[in-house]
Amino acid sequence: MIKLVDKPSIIKAAGTKEKIIEEFFGIINSEDSNVSIARMKSPEDWEEPGQKPEFDEYTIVLKGTLHVKTKLKEYNVTAGQGILIGKNEWVQYSTPFEGGAEYVAICLPAFSPDTVNRDE
Repeated sequence: MIKLVDKPSIIKAAGTKEKIIEEFFGIINSEDSNVSIARMKSPEDWEEPGQKPEFDEYTIVLKGTLHVKTKLKEYNVTAGQGILIGKNEWVQYSTPFEGGAEYVAICLPAFSPDTVNRDE
């Protein structure tokens, strides 16, 4: 199978400020529930609610710093680094540093609002 993606779908993000999510592959853009691949552009001082997703999330930071808080530890993931958050692990993402961050998120299976399990 070969599938060319002409452009990503822009998806509304949860959080304290407007964040841009460009989904290239996933439920919305390519009707694929096996994987989602999206580029994220998060502004400085953005924070989303904590979550306990039913998928593995692989994140690669392209620019800036992504702050990742888990139940056990906090990480500052900088450009050129990546982090894996396994399914059913509680996590909270934010970009508290100057310039925000740009990163790629890969979710297996694909991200879904029904399986992200955000905190109230």
